[in-house]
Amino acid sequence: MANAAIISVGNELLNGNTVDTNSNWLQNRLLTVSIPVVFSCAITDAIEEIKNAIQYASGKADIILITGGLGPTDDDLTRQAIAEFLGVKLEYHSEIEDKIKKFFIAINRPMVEKNKIQAFLPAGTSEIENDLGTAPGIFYEGNKKIIASFPGVPSEMKQMFDKSILPRLKKPALSGVEGFSQGDVIITRKIRCIGAGESAIAEMMGDMMNRQRNPLINCTVDHGIITLHIIARAKDKRTAETMAAKDIERLCGILGRLVYGFDEQTLAKVVGQKLLEKKNTLAIAESCTGGLIAKMITDVPGSSGYFTYGWVTYSNEAKISELGVEKGLIDRFGAVSSEVAAAMAEGARKKSGADFAISITGIAGPEGGSEQKPVGLVYISIAFKDGVNTEKMLLGPRDRDFIRLRTSQHALNLLRLNLGD
Repeated sequence: MANAAIISVGNELLNGNTVDTNSNWLQNRLLTVSIPVVFSCAITDAIEEIKNAIQYASGKADIILITGGLGPTDDDLTRQAIAEFLGVKLEYHSEIEDKIKKFFIAINRPMVEKNKIQAFLPAGTSEIENDLGTAPGIFYEGNKKIIASFPGVPSEMKQMFDKSILPRLKKPALSGVEGFSQGDVIITRKIRCIGAGESAIAEMMGDMMNRQRNPLINCTVDHGIITLHIIARAKDKRTAETMAAKDIERLCGILGRLVYGFDEQTLAKVVGQKLLEKKNTLAIAESCTGGLIAKMITDVPGSSGYFTYGWVTYSNEAKISELGVEKGLIDRFGAVSSEVAAAMAEGARKKSGADFAISITGIAGPEGGSEQKPVGLVYISIAFKDGVNTEKMLLGPRDRDFIRLRTSQHALNLLRLNLGD
């Protein structure tokens, strides 16, 4: 069975300035054609480092995917490193330069001399067309290996991979390439959970996370979202899908309402679908999250079918004037309190006429906390026709962005639970 390696090139990936999202995306896309990734690394912008990484990857994988280092600047050295690995020189392609010139004409900008380097490819390789930018990719096939190199810009890389490389890797297209065999089929499914920690979920699962098991189950965590990756391997797709489906059914029985969705579903999408199905509407009143929940809701296409109003009432005055919260309530309990959170939700629901309203008030930090009300204290309320449900969260002195995102996820989940099945 064919396998793959991913090499991400760029100093910015190693100094904390840029997060490498390309590798994760490529890993998921490769699994759609049953090609597992056996090696992945991030390296600096240096010819020798890139060459050494390709050399190491070639000893482990049949397919080597490289992202980054194909721009026109002096630190873009991937094309030179591939040439050195293959033991060839760079060759100029006039037709590629013509495409680059046309790209700049289309955006009404002059092409500078440095862009000409992008018209050079290692001898014996071919161009991977880039419809969204100036940097063509590089494709090599030989010695029982495939090497495909892309620019690091995610939108360009994704379009190029899906258009030019993924079709080559699909069976039976891959079966004609020397060194590749049909092998097993791999199916990956995901179960999305929220409401319990990773260790608690692992304990509930018992021996289902045994490393020798098929399907294999991996677990990842992101701001309170627990994702279980079910990786089933079999001789044919139907058998693998059946194996994965059985595990999903079993896990749903074990985890119950901790499971909110599957595969690429987000909490906002699941909540939106429930609102649509029940013909319910939603309003949101936010303080410390600053509109993040409204963004999550409106990121989902079709959200205009249920989302009606949104307020960011950051100040006490805004809570009073916009939502009708009583000043005496704030004076007595403080803006960050269960009483004010409930009043915000009730006010938002009353003013909007929505069926449900979410409110958030809290201390996202890093300043503003006290011994009685520390950073990370948040109150979330859900108002509906029968009353208001309010929850208190203590997230601790965490990063401001962490507190805001974790709060938003929890608020959406609280709404999901109040919406019922």
